[in-house]
Amino acid sequence: MGGKGGIYRNSTETAQRGLWRLMLKLPAMRGRLQLLASKSHSLDDLFEAYEEASLALERLMRQPGDEHCPMVAEYETICSEIESDIIQYVLEHRPSVPD
Repeated sequence: MGGKGGIYRNSTETAQRGLWRLMLKLPAMRGRLQLLASKSHSLDDLFEAYEEASLALERLMRQPGDEHCPMVAEYETICSEIESDIIQYVLEHRPSVPD
């Protein structure tokens, strides 16, 4: 398999982990997130960005000292903004669920 396939797979895996993380963070939207993610890849970039920002935030929070506080605040803001974008998307794009 070429390099491009590996990049796509890693990107997809990162997006999947971001989706899982968001499902834990936003339990009220868990079902809708799953449905939207299964029907479209339009949220994959946001899922991937959320995973990467969350991991960076966790790494920063584990480091000793206060010199990382501005970065912690910045990554908390980034994560919150991505969560808001996801919530807005979910509310605007209601998945069609058969009755």
